[in-house]
Amino acid sequence: MSVVSGCSVPVAESGRSIGPRRAKVKRYRILTSSSPVCNLLAAIIPGTPPLLHDIILALPVLVFSLVAHEYAHGVAALRQGDDTAYMLGRLTLNPIPHIDPIMTVVMPALLLLVSGGAFAFGGAKPIPVNPRKYRKFKRGDIIVSAAGVTTNLGLALACALLFVCLGFVGAAAPGLTLVVGTAQRMMMWGVWLNLILCFFNLIPIPPLDGSHLFYYLLPPGLGARYRAIQRFGILPLLALMLLAPGLIRWLLGPAYYGMALLQHLIAPFAVGDGWNIFSGNG
Repeated sequence: MSVVSGCSVPVAESGRSIGPRRAKVKRYRILTSSSPVCNLLAAIIPGTPPLLHDIILALPVLVFSLVAHEYAHGVAALRQGDDTAYMLGRLTLNPIPHIDPIMTVVMPALLLLVSGGAFAFGGAKPIPVNPRKYRKFKRGDIIVSAAGVTTNLGLALACALLFVCLGFVGAAAPGLTLVVGTAQRMMMWGVWLNLILCFFNLIPIPPLDGSHLFYYLLPPGLGARYRAIQRFGILPLLALMLLAPGLIRWLLGPAYYGMALLQHLIAPFAVGDGWNIFSGNG
């Protein structure tokens, strides 16, 4: 299951675009699995299919992770001297201002229905920024571009730490095994989704965050031609996802490696066997 979400878009003081639209893209995948640990949810919502159990657990984490990513861009921009997002009321953790009715709701829902829950594609409203307000343009662009992925990496580590804390709670209160196990499964989604959001955005393909960072490693002439690809919006990225999915998986290698490493470290603190979102027992 994949999600694409917009990030920062340069705007002038008048609110109009001053350059190519900078949509930042995030992708994650939800695996279909049966979930004994989700019996608690089944008791609350009888007849709920296993896939929906995981969607119920993952969706709040995903929404918060996306909003935190956008919020981080806005806060970083404000600290670099750009108050555009703040003045437009977008510097908030409230998810509502970040929702685009078509890209965030309608398109993902339709694709979920058509694909049977295997795939979804959509986006959130981009955080508006005005790079001309940065006190130092290059420094500001790098910091703002890196803010979202840094936040997602931090959230992944925070979810792993919460998983461990929940393990201590489960050991101290065996009667809460089902509740703690369900919460640990949610934390595993938090680790996985945030790692994917982080490293997908670091792929150096315009208009992803990674392209803004990679740009400064290129010679000026080549960098200008590279950045010009942004005029095509997300089309180059979509083409790569459709025509070379193996390359995308390879580029996401750090996310898979990071997930395996964190899972190995926190697994001893697991309560029950339903915490593993990649297992048929999860």
